[in-house]
Amino acid sequence: MGKDRYLVARTNETLLLGDLHRNLLSEVHWTMEPGTEKFYFDNENVCMIFSAGELSLVEYGNNDLLGSVRTEFMNPHLISVRLNERRQRGVDDNKKMAYLLDLKTICIVDLTYGLTLGQVTHDSHIDWLELNETGSQLLFRDKRLRLLLVNVASLNKSTILNYSTFVQWVPGSDVVVAQSREQLCVWYNIDTPERVTTFHIKGEVTDVERVDGRTEVIVQDGVQELSYALDEGLIEFGTAVDDGDYLRAMNYLETLPLTAEAETMWRTLGRLTLEGRHLYIAERCFAALGEVSKVRYLQGINQIRELVQEQTGEEGMEHYEVQARLAILEQQFKTAESIYLDNNQLDAAMEMYQDLHKWDEAVQLAEIKGHPDVERNAGQLKEAEGDFSAAINMYLKAGMPAKASRLATSVTELREDPEMISRIATALLKADLFEQAGELHEKVGQPQKALESYRKGHAYSRAVELARHMFPSEVVQLEEEWGNELLANKQADAAISHFIEAGRTVKALEAAIAARQWKKAMHIIEVIDDETALKPHLMKLGQHFASLNELQRAEYFYLKAGMYNEAITMYNQAGEWERAHQLASKYMGADKVAVMYVNQAQVLEEQGKFREAEKLYISVHEPDLAITMYKKQRQFDQMMRLVKEYHADLVQSTHLHLASQLEQEGNYHDAEKHYIAAEDWKAAVNMYRGVDMWEEAYRVAKQQGGASAGKQVAFLWARTLRGDAAVKLLNKFGLLEQCIDYACESMQFEFAFELSRIAMKQKLSEIHYKYAMALEDDGKYREAEAEFIQANKPKEAVLMYVHAQDWESAQRVAEAHDPDSVGDVLVGQAKVSFNERDYHRAEALLLRAQRPELAVKFYRDSNQWTEALRVCKEYLPHKLSALQDEYDRTVLSKGSQDAQGLLRQARQWEESGEYGRAVDCYLKVTPGMSNDANLLEKAWSKAGELAVKFLPEDKADNVARMLGPRLLEIKRYTAAAQMFLAGDLVKEAIDAFITGHEWSKAKKVASEFDPRYESYVDSAYKDFLKTEGKAEALADVDLTGALDMYVESGQWSRALETAASHGPQLLHKYLARYASSLIKDGHAVKALALYKQYGAPPFTQNFNIYRRLVLDLLSLHHLCAPQAYHTWADLRDILLSLVDNLRQHEDTDGVLAEFELLLLLAHYLAARSAYMATPQLENLSAKVSVSVLRYTHILPADKAFYEAGMACKEVGWKNMAFVFLNRFLDLCEAIEEGSLDSLDHTDFIDTDIPYEIPLPDTLSIPEPLREEAKEWVLAVSMDQQVEQVLPMDERMVYEASLMGNDGASYPPCVISGYPVIRNRLDLKRGQAANKEDWNKLVMATKMASTPECQDVLKFITAWCGGLPTMGYNFQ
Repeated sequence: MGKDRYLVARTNETLLLGDLHRNLLSEVHWTMEPGTEKFYFDNENVCMIFSAGELSLVEYGNNDLLGSVRTEFMNPHLISVRLNERRQRGVDDNKKMAYLLDLKTICIVDLTYGLTLGQVTHDSHIDWLELNETGSQLLFRDKRLRLLLVNVASLNKSTILNYSTFVQWVPGSDVVVAQSREQLCVWYNIDTPERVTTFHIKGEVTDVERVDGRTEVIVQDGVQELSYALDEGLIEFGTAVDDGDYLRAMNYLETLPLTAEAETMWRTLGRLTLEGRHLYIAERCFAALGEVSKVRYLQGINQIRELVQEQTGEEGMEHYEVQARLAILEQQFKTAESIYLDNNQLDAAMEMYQDLHKWDEAVQLAEIKGHPDVERNAGQLKEAEGDFSAAINMYLKAGMPAKASRLATSVTELREDPEMISRIATALLKADLFEQAGELHEKVGQPQKALESYRKGHAYSRAVELARHMFPSEVVQLEEEWGNELLANKQADAAISHFIEAGRTVKALEAAIAARQWKKAMHIIEVIDDETALKPHLMKLGQHFASLNELQRAEYFYLKAGMYNEAITMYNQAGEWERAHQLASKYMGADKVAVMYVNQAQVLEEQGKFREAEKLYISVHEPDLAITMYKKQRQFDQMMRLVKEYHADLVQSTHLHLASQLEQEGNYHDAEKHYIAAEDWKAAVNMYRGVDMWEEAYRVAKQQGGASAGKQVAFLWARTLRGDAAVKLLNKFGLLEQCIDYACESMQFEFAFELSRIAMKQKLSEIHYKYAMALEDDGKYREAEAEFIQANKPKEAVLMYVHAQDWESAQRVAEAHDPDSVGDVLVGQAKVSFNERDYHRAEALLLRAQRPELAVKFYRDSNQWTEALRVCKEYLPHKLSALQDEYDRTVLSKGSQDAQGLLRQARQWEESGEYGRAVDCYLKVTPGMSNDANLLEKAWSKAGELAVKFLPEDKADNVARMLGPRLLEIKRYTAAAQMFLAGDLVKEAIDAFITGHEWSKAKKVASEFDPRYESYVDSAYKDFLKTEGKAEALADVDLTGALDMYVESGQWSRALETAASHGPQLLHKYLARYASSLIKDGHAVKALALYKQYGAPPFTQNFNIYRRLVLDLLSLHHLCAPQAYHTWADLRDILLSLVDNLRQHEDTDGVLAEFELLLLLAHYLAARSAYMATPQLENLSAKVSVSVLRYTHILPADKAFYEAGMACKEVGWKNMAFVFLNRFLDLCEAIEEGSLDSLDHTDFIDTDIPYEIPLPDTLSIPEPLREEAKEWVLAVSMDQQVEQVLPMDERMVYEASLMGNDGASYPPCVISGYPVIRNRLDLKRGQAANKEDWNKLVMATKMASTPECQDVLKFITAWCGGLPTMGYNFQ
C-alpha cells in the first residue's frame, strides 16, 4: 500500500504495519472489526487509522499505539502529526498532533505524554491546518481564505494573510510560503509575523522544493512552469536556531546589514542564547541591537567567569556569582538571593537589593538573617509594641531612615508631626536616600520639598509624576534633567523621548546618535532649525551612512552641515568621481578642486588606471596633465586624441615634436606618420634624405606632394649620383627633361648643362637663355649678354641694358647684333629724360627715333598743352585739330580742383562777359575744396547774383533751388532764405529762417509774402519751445502745452503752481492726474499730502481717486502705529471736508453715505493711533481694532483680523485674540488658495462681522509676523483656560455687535466703536458715545496732555458738534 512502500497485515489480535524503505515494522494490539478501518500513509513517520469516529496513530518501528483521539474529520489536510522531524537541543522526544474537534475547533495534543496542550476556536469553518516540524507553531486557514498563526505554547492566535490560496511550511525550516492573489508572501521569521517579504507573481503556486541548498517556489502560469528562489540564508538562520547551532546562526547574521528583519533575528538569537547560557554569543547579539547596558552586564559576568577559570581552572559558569547575576538579569531576585545566602554572601544579597532600590527586601533580609544592628532590632521591638515615636528614634539611631520614613507615613499621627517628619527627612537626605525623602514629603503634603528631593536623588520618574499634578511648569525642565541623567548613565536610547518631551531637540538628537538610533535621529533633524547646533550631529550621521555605503543619504547630511569636503572625499573614496566633481565644483573654489583632483589623478596614474586618471584631469580642466601622462607612457595615440580635443591649435606642433623625437630614436616609420599628420611631409622626405633612404623619400614625396614633389626628390637623388648614373635614374622615372627644367628653375645650371650635354643637346640654347635671365637678375650684365647671344636672343640683351639704363651698351649690342632695336634704345632714353624733366633732350631723342607722336603724348600727359600743341603743329599738323578739341574738353569739364583757382577763373569769365561760364565756375566750388564757410557763401552768393542779373529766369530759378540747400548745409540760414526768395520760394525761405531760429524774420516773410504761413510759423515756434523745455515762454502762447511739458518732465510742483494761478478747475485736473500717478506707483501717502495741501473738491470725476486713495491707505500694515496718527488725521480731515461739501449738493449717486462711512472708518483709525500713543488708553485702542472688523468688506480682512487679534493679545483678552488670530490664519490660507469656500464662519454667527467679503489679492501681513501669530495660536490652543468663543454682553450677543437678538440696532460709539447701550451721551449731529469711554478719553487727555488725543477731541467737536453742555481746555 502507499505506492508499494507500506505493508499492512493482521493476526487475530494484532495489526502489523511496516515501512519497507526503512525496514521498520510495528505490531500493535488491535481489536477493531476487520474491514472497518481506513489507512492513511500521507505521513512517512506514522500511519493514521480511522475507524468508527476514532483516529489511531501507529509510529513505524514502535509496537505501541502512539495515541488515539476522537474526530469526525479524516481529511489529511485537517490533521497534522509531527514526530521528531527536526531535532532540537535539549529536547529528546517531540511528538505533537493537531486535529479538528469540530469544524471551528482545533485540538493540539502532546503524543509523548498523552496531554492536550490546548484548543483553538475560530469563527469560521477551518479547511486546512499544519504544525511546523518542531510542533511549536500551527498554521490554519478558514473557508474565507484567511490564514492564521497559533503559538502552541501560548495559544495566541493572529491573522497573517487574507485571501490565501496556497500555504506551506518550507521543508527543514520554520519559513512559511503563502499566496494571496498575485502576491507571493514569505515569512522568514514566523516569530514576527508582521514582517513579511512579498513578490509579485503571475500564475498559481503549486509546490515548494528544497534541494541541494536551494529553495524554490514552483508557480504554474498556464502551460508554463516558473520558479522563484527564496533567500536560503534567511532560511538557514532559522534552521540553525532550531538546531541549537547558535554559533552558526551568529556567523550568518554577521554577514547581513542591520535591517528591521535582521534586528528581529538578532533579538531572537539573543533570547535563545541567554536562555541556553551561551553568554558570549548573547553578548554579541545585544551589542548588534545597541542594548549597551545589557552588553556591559554580560561583559561583567563573562569577566567573572574568566577570572574564576583562571584562578581555579574550572568552568566559571557554575560559580555562585555568575548564577546569581544571571538570575538578576532574568529578574529572578529571590533566586539570586537564595544563591547568595547558600554561599554565605548575606552582604552581597543585601547589596543586590540596595542596588535595585528594593529597600524593603534588603531590610527584611537583614532582619531574617540577624544582621548585627541593636538599634534596628530595638526599633522593630518598639514598632511591634505600638510605640511608633520610639521606634522611629531607634531606626534613626540605627542609620535606617528609610524604615523610619515608611513607619512615619503609615501612621496618621506621625504624619502630622512636622518636627518628626523634618528629622526623618534630614536623616534620609544625609543617607542620600533622596527618593524616600521625596516620597515622605509628598505623603505629608510638602510637594515642593518632595520635588527637590526627587531631583537630588535623580528619581525623575517620581518627580515628573508629581510635577504634572502640582508644578506643570517644572515638567519640561525635569524631562530635560531626566534625559541628561540617562545620557550620563549611557542610557541614551531612553533619554531620547525625555529630551523630546522637554523640547530640547538638539539633545534628543545627541542621544539618538549616541544610541545609534539613526532613524529617530533623521526624524528629529527635520524639526531643528539651529544649523550651528546641528552641524556636528549631521557629520556623525553622514559618517554613519557613508560607512553603510548609502552615499546619497550621507551626502544629504554632509551638505546640510556645510561639510562639503567630507561629502566630496566620500564620493572620491567610493570611486564616484563625477558626483564628487559636481559637488566640488559647486562648493569649493576652482583652485582647491583642481589641486584635489590632480593629486587623486596622480595616484590613479601610479596605479596604471590611465583612463580614470584622464577623467579626473579633464574634470578639473587640466588636459595638459593627461597629455603629459600619456606621453610618459608613450601612448602617443591617446596623447594626440587629447591634443586634438583641447589644443586644436597645437596639433601640428605636437605631431612635429613627436616626429622629431621618434626620428632621433631611429623610429623612422612612426616619425613619418607624425610628420604627415602634421601636414609636413617635406620633413619626412628630408628625414629619409638625411639617412640616405631615397626610395622612401621619393615614395613619401610622390604620395603626399604629388608628381611635382616626386620630381624634386628624384632630382635631388640624381644630383647625388651625377653623370650617366643620374641620367639613367631620371630616364627610369621618365623625368629627364623635367629635371633639366627644374635644375634651371632652381639655379643649378651647371647640372642642367651636364644632363643636357649627355642626353638632350637640343635644350642647350634654352638653358643658355634661362641662365642669361638669372644672371640679369643678379646684375651680371656682361655674362648675361654672352649667354643671350649664345641663346640667339640679342634683343633680350638690348632690353636688359635699356632696363638698366646702360644706353651705351644697349646701343653697342643693338648695332652689332640687332639693328632693329636701335629705335627702342632711343625711346627708352627719351622716357628717362622726361621723367628727369629734361624735356628738350627727350624731345630730341624721340625725333631722332622718328617718334614725334610720343613727344606729343608725353607733353599732354604732363599737362604741358603748349608744348604738346607746338610739337603737333610742327611734326603732326594733321592731328592738331583733334588735339585742340581735346584740350578744350579737358579744361571745361574738369576745371580746377583748387577753390581759389576756380574763383580766379570765374572772375576772368565774369570780366570777359561770359556770365554763364562764370556761374558754372562759381557752382564748381564745393565744401570738399575748402572748409571756409565764408568763402563758400561768397562764391555761391555771387553765382546767385549773376544768375538773377544776367541769366534767363528759368535758369536763375534752378540756380536758386540748387544753392539754397547748399547754404543751409553750411548754416548760412539768412543767405539761404534770401536765395530762396530770389527764386520766389517763399515756403523754403520761411523754413530757412525757422531752422536758424530767426522767428521774427520768418514771421515777417510770412506776413509780407504769404500770410497763409503765419499759423505754420506759430506752430513751429510752439514746438521749438516744447523741445527746448522753455515752458515759461510757452505758457504765454500755449498754457495747456506748458502744463503738459511740466508733467512729462516730472515737474509736478511747477505744473500745479502754474495751474493754480489759472483757476481751481485746471488745478484739480492736474492734481487728479498727479494723485493717480502716485497711487498707481504705491505712494498713497504722498497723494494724501497733495489733497491735504490743495483740498479735495466734490468733483464727480475725482470720486474714484478718493476711493482708491482710501483703500490703498487702509491696506498699509505699517500705518497701524502711533506714528501714523497724522496720516490718518489728514485722511479724516479731507473726508470731513468732502462730506461737508457733498451735503451742500443733492446726493443723486448715493456717494454721500459711502464717503460718510469712509470718514467714520478714517476717524476710528486715527483715534486708534492716538490711543496707542497713550498707555492709559490701550483698552480703547483694542476696542477700536475689534470694532472695525464690521467693516472688513472695506478693510483688507486678513490685516483687520491680525490687528484686532494682536491688540486683544496685548490687553490680555485671550479668548478674543485666539478667535481673531485663528480667523486671520484661515484667511491667509484662503488668500493663498484664492477661495473663501473653506472658511468656517461658526465663531461669527449672530455678529455683525460680515461673511461675504472681498478676498485680497495678496497677503497684507509679512511672513515673520504671520509665523509669530501662528506660534502663539498653537501655544494657546494647549491652554485649557482659553476658549474659542467671543464675549457676550447683557444683550446676550457679541459685545461689539451693533445688532441685538431682537433685531434692534445700536449706534456705534464715536470713541471706541462699540455699541452704545446705556450711559449714552448724545452728540448734536446725531452721533452718540459711551459715557465711560468718553470720560476715559477726556481724563487721559487731561493727565497726559497728548496732542494727538486733544486733536481727536477737537475733531469730534467739529464733526459731531460736541455735547450739548460740555467744555474742555487743555492749554
